[in-house]
Amino acid sequence: MNESIEQKNTKLVRKLVFIVLAMFGFGYALVPIYDVFCDITGINGKTDTEAASNLKYEVDESRELTIEFITSLNESAPMVFRTETKKMKVHPGQYYTVNFYAENKTDKAMVARAIPSVTPGLAAEYLKKIECFCFSEQTFEPNEGKTMPVRFVINPELPEKYKTITLAYTFFDNTEKSVKK
Repeated sequence: MNESIEQKNTKLVRKLVFIVLAMFGFGYALVPIYDVFCDITGINGKTDTEAASNLKYEVDESRELTIEFITSLNESAPMVFRTETKKMKVHPGQYYTVNFYAENKTDKAMVARAIPSVTPGLAAEYLKKIECFCFSEQTFEPNEGKTMPVRFVINPELPEKYKTITLAYTFFDNTEKSVKK
């Protein structure tokens, strides 16, 4: 009945290997699980990655929303990035354009990508971007600065409970990834 130390160690090693494999599997499955969870709950805040068609909406002048614009940089992006407008009042159904400014602070060419998100996440499906620098990678020459427009509209079907929407962009330096392609 008494197991030898060697048998106990073998059992322990098997259990630890199983735990490591389970942790790896869980980590591997986490992204698809997160995407499904966000789709079910509607809290993902992901915006479309392609331009919406220029639809004709009836402007709802009886409603006024506040749109806030936030910019940030990934820690490895040697850039300046800001919005020219921090917040604005908008009417659902009316088209607006906001300019953002980005500048490469290095003396090397750089490829960067902006990733957008919308808060609250459920409002993301109502924010329609017609033109956005986030739809593709941006190439910056050494020390080059660019003004980049975002043209958008809020679908008037946005539920009345939403009074403020935040559109945030984070710029990432993709130079190394683009060179490898």
